[in-house]
Amino acid sequence: MPLHMRATPPTSHKTAAARIAAAAANSISCMERVLNSLAGDQSGSYVIMCAVLMPVFIGMSALGTEVGMWLYTRQTVQSAADSAAISAAIAYYYGSDPTTAADAVAASYGFGNGGVPSSGGGSSSGATVTVSRPPTIGNYTTTAGAVEVDIQQPQSALFSKLFGIVPFEIKGRAVAVANSGGNGCTLSLDPLLSGATTIKGAAQVTLNGCDMYDDSNSATALNVNGSAGVSARSVDIVGGVSGTSNITVSQDIATDQPYSPDPYVNTPNPSFSGCDAHNFSAKTTVTLSPGVYCGGMTLNAGAAVTLNPGIYYLDRGSLQVNGGASLTGTGVTLVFTSSTGQNYATATINGGATVNLTAPTSGPYQGIALYGDRNMPTGMSFKFNGGASQYFGGAIYIPKGAVDFAGGANTSTGCTQLIGDTLTFTGNSNLSINCSGSNIKPIGTSLAKLVE
Repeated sequence: MPLHMRATPPTSHKTAAARIAAAAANSISCMERVLNSLAGDQSGSYVIMCAVLMPVFIGMSALGTEVGMWLYTRQTVQSAADSAAISAAIAYYYGSDPTTAADAVAASYGFGNGGVPSSGGGSSSGATVTVSRPPTIGNYTTTAGAVEVDIQQPQSALFSKLFGIVPFEIKGRAVAVANSGGNGCTLSLDPLLSGATTIKGAAQVTLNGCDMYDDSNSATALNVNGSAGVSARSVDIVGGVSGTSNITVSQDIATDQPYSPDPYVNTPNPSFSGCDAHNFSAKTTVTLSPGVYCGGMTLNAGAAVTLNPGIYYLDRGSLQVNGGASLTGTGVTLVFTSSTGQNYATATINGGATVNLTAPTSGPYQGIALYGDRNMPTGMSFKFNGGASQYFGGAIYIPKGAVDFAGGANTSTGCTQLIGDTLTFTGNSNLSINCSGSNIKPIGTSLAKLVE
């Protein structure tokens, strides 16, 4: 059932609404009788009567506005509870705190929990957000992965005080259950930017049997303009789309969706020390071992570099793979970081380079081929433009990076996830997630569904 159509009248104030409606009907009927009796009156006394009744007319209009605001708030509270329950269930699936996830979503609707600011900033809305796992009531109190979210928003009685209404709370409740779904290939994490995911020029992006996710709430969160195109199973965006006609899907293009959480948010940030190499460069055949590469790596034309399994920390500098060079490795993770908190390592893979890296299936970075330190400044440039000779088996996970991508084999048998703060496709790209045994973590809000 659509998230914004589940609102039902809270039983806590049905009686109050009925009392107000009855009082309003009686008042209107009384006014009609008075006005009818005055219709043929030529004495002028109707002017006095109208003056006497005017405050009543104004009061009834104000009361109608107040009741309308209650109804609007009730619908919004229920929508917030629905979205918060889905996000909490997904967070629980990933091993994150479901309460933190629910509070963040509720605040984005304007219902800040306790000290959590509402979406407009400033102080708390006065709402109470309660997350229960398992649910406290209903049919899912013993269901694994079920999460219940209750939101209560205090309401003041204004003109309704005249009818005996006292301050009350509008409530919303929802239950979501985590499952093993999630079929995303790409995810841009930036919550605000227009073009958080952008397909430029004539680039054609093919997601073989998988989905594109975009967490930006901008009206143009996804930009597919000009002669660019996207082919995917589905496209799911928190905000909206520019260039819908350039998108081909087998399921749907869904806007105004709940945000899809970062699947690798609990992966540990790098811990390392020392340097095993300084400003490494190669232009011949070389085999390297895991370690700390201070100043990065440069692979020039003619270099054929093989990486033994393990973790490679690039401490500042960059990974530069130029045309005519190759970089291969199985069971490896390249970590882009900085021991000083400055000059974080980046990456540039140029056209004509050959790259074939596959992530480890165990350990702290299982499923991740490239990992960007979360402490780096937002918007650091990462360019993966190796074209069809560029393949990553696992996740390219650069949560603060501005990732440019062009490449991937034109096949449905690969396994590549692409996650960045922003994603820009600058050339033809082919991705798929045929990832059995890779231990990647799935992307997508289909990881949870509303059940109550």
